[in-house]
Amino acid sequence: MSCANLRRIINISWNLSYTDSSLSILNSCLILQKYTTFMEPHVHLPTFLKSPSNIGWNINEEPYYNYLAILDACIETKQLSIGKLVHQHIIKNNYCNDNRSNLLDKLTRFYVACSRLDHAHHVFDKIPSSDRNEKGILWNQMIRAYAWNGPFEKAIELYHEMLECGVRPTKYTYTFVIKACSAMQDVESGVEVHEHVMKNGVDGDVYVCTALVDFYAKCGLLVEASQVFDGMRTKRDVVAWNAMISGCAISGLYLEMVGLVLEMQENGVSPNSSTIVAILTGVAEGNKLREGKVVHGYSIRRGFVDSVVVDTGILYVYAKCGWLNYAKRIFRFMSFKNEITRSAMIGAYVTCDSTQEGLELFEHTRMEDTESPSPVMLATVIRGCAKLNDMRRGRKMHGYTVKLGSNLDLMVSNTLLSMYAKCGRIDDALTFFEEMELKDSVSFSAIIAGCVQNGHAEEALSIFRMMQSSGVEPESATVMGILPACSHLAVLQLGVCTHGYSIVRGFTEDVSVCNALIDMYSKCGKIGIAKIVFDKMNKRDVVSWNAMIAGYGVHGRGKEAITLFNDMQSEGQMPDEISFIGLLLACSHSGLVAEGKHWFFSMCQEFKISPRMDHYLCMVDLLGRAGLLDEAYCFIKKMPFMPDVRIWSALLAACRIHKHIILAEEVSNKIQYLGPESPGNFVLLSNLYTTAGRWDDAAHVRVKQKDSGFKKSPGCSWIEINGVVHAFVGGDMSHPQFAKINEKLKELLTEMKKLGYSAESSFVYQDVEEEEKEQILLYHSEKLAVAKSGS
Repeated sequence: MSCANLRRIINISWNLSYTDSSLSILNSCLILQKYTTFMEPHVHLPTFLKSPSNIGWNINEEPYYNYLAILDACIETKQLSIGKLVHQHIIKNNYCNDNRSNLLDKLTRFYVACSRLDHAHHVFDKIPSSDRNEKGILWNQMIRAYAWNGPFEKAIELYHEMLECGVRPTKYTYTFVIKACSAMQDVESGVEVHEHVMKNGVDGDVYVCTALVDFYAKCGLLVEASQVFDGMRTKRDVVAWNAMISGCAISGLYLEMVGLVLEMQENGVSPNSSTIVAILTGVAEGNKLREGKVVHGYSIRRGFVDSVVVDTGILYVYAKCGWLNYAKRIFRFMSFKNEITRSAMIGAYVTCDSTQEGLELFEHTRMEDTESPSPVMLATVIRGCAKLNDMRRGRKMHGYTVKLGSNLDLMVSNTLLSMYAKCGRIDDALTFFEEMELKDSVSFSAIIAGCVQNGHAEEALSIFRMMQSSGVEPESATVMGILPACSHLAVLQLGVCTHGYSIVRGFTEDVSVCNALIDMYSKCGKIGIAKIVFDKMNKRDVVSWNAMIAGYGVHGRGKEAITLFNDMQSEGQMPDEISFIGLLLACSHSGLVAEGKHWFFSMCQEFKISPRMDHYLCMVDLLGRAGLLDEAYCFIKKMPFMPDVRIWSALLAACRIHKHIILAEEVSNKIQYLGPESPGNFVLLSNLYTTAGRWDDAAHVRVKQKDSGFKKSPGCSWIEINGVVHAFVGGDMSHPQFAKINEKLKELLTEMKKLGYSAESSFVYQDVEEEEKEQILLYHSEKLAVAKSGS
């Protein structure tokens, strides 16, 4: 195309009657962009722009000003392709020298307007320092863009760079950078900016103060948020009130939130839709159904229900309170549904145990919606798969997230990790954990809890040490995972360190953490410390009482358990079925038969709690330990449902203790009929025959055990010394310090005999001489562990 023809086309487009000059400029530029590639080689855009007659401009004969005009139009209409073409020509013709920094300024603003922050930052850095430092507004635009769109840390970095360059921040700078700190929950940087605000005397500005209130509230620092909020006095607007209300709602401070809402209205500030959303969050987290209905009615009267955000909040309240039908009705009648709404509805189905319907809604949504599901929706669906223990669908979702690239999202990865652990696929969970590129405290907490729940306590401790070495700080959820591992392995030193860390971090304010500490100390033999933790708790729930009662029971302190049970009722805490399991076990381990019988019947008659299989198991154990075998047998026969293997196993164990062979044989036959669950029952009967000297019968039982496919694992004892766990099995001579251990054992045996000790040879289930039986008992796993502690 000739240059003359191109000019004619451009002039026609320029002369069209546009009311917006930006559109007319861009229309000409679009034609230029379209036909530049067909121009003669010597014709290019700067040549066209050099003369105003080329496109009808009459501003200046120099193209520099025409570039500015085009970029202004591109900023207004966000025409990325045109702006990039202009940028290309500016670079090619070297218009970005020291005298033309306005072009770089304009290009930076253009890329910010088009949300191309990497390009904007690159151009911004090209502006000469002397010129850039005079452009405080441009600094603010860059910081604002990062604060709104991320990466948020870039906003904070630019802020510090701005200060280093000597550029004085404005009140808008502070609001932008505080927003970035809020998004990252970067308390350290936020506090530093607050100090700068006070130093520069803008701490009285309503916008800056509102941003600070929002920052502190979202970081959970409500005391600091209140201080800033109280200092605003008469300058509080609805946004400031909303920030404070939202902070209380997020932190679960329901009463404080209600108080703020009432105070807000007393001060003449009317709630808006954002206030309602904040209130609904607090109502949902507090499971306040009645209050949720009140807010719902208020929203209808004020016309807020047309807002998708408010409707989603109402839906969430009904879901959290278990009113799925109400949530479904809200969802059905919503005029507009977004991805957040659908995620909330799927979450409602999962929360209310209608997970299958939730997964069906997800499939329906995926077919209708062309956009990819958000990480929140994917995580909710994966959580549903875990709840159903549906590994087939769970693996399918895993593959789907990989296809979408969403598996790189940390929240989705953590949910997948938790799914594998909860479904008992701990090997898959460990493999996935190792493959995760990014891990946070939630990742470590999930895999630690999964290992403990699946019987891999040692692996959990190993991962905890890895977490510490990687610099990831444990959270309360991590503590909740690691304490049961300490309980299982009796690793007291690590448990004590975890307790100290919990105190420093304030985790002991959490009732669940204190409950785990009580359980840990009880199982590690420190019942006194467990009681101290219990007594110092500001608030106790039924689990707290149950843990302490069970702890007394394990240590054979039945009378203390009964006293605590009575104290529990005096303080207004009603016992549940777990309370009675702990109480009955305490009576059993303490030989309190009459008391055990009393509480068993009181549970049924006074507390109206129907006994479960576990309660009957406790009673059989109670009667059996006391030698009341016939009574225990009659008790089993009168049970209102069929006794399981555990019931008969408890009676068989009692027969072993009291050497009741005839009843033991009858019980063993019943166990064989039901199907033994472990080798323990074979071992009990074999040991009983051995004690009676019936070696052939004992050997027959062992053969039957082997034919049934059961193999007994050797008994194991372990002891923690200076943070190191030493494990032993009976007769174990593999320990590197066995010579010292053996020497200590013989020394202890001599001292024990002086005190009247005599080996109980009936516990040796081998047909050997008495002297050899004593030697076998000497190398019992527990004795080896005790000797190691003294060697």
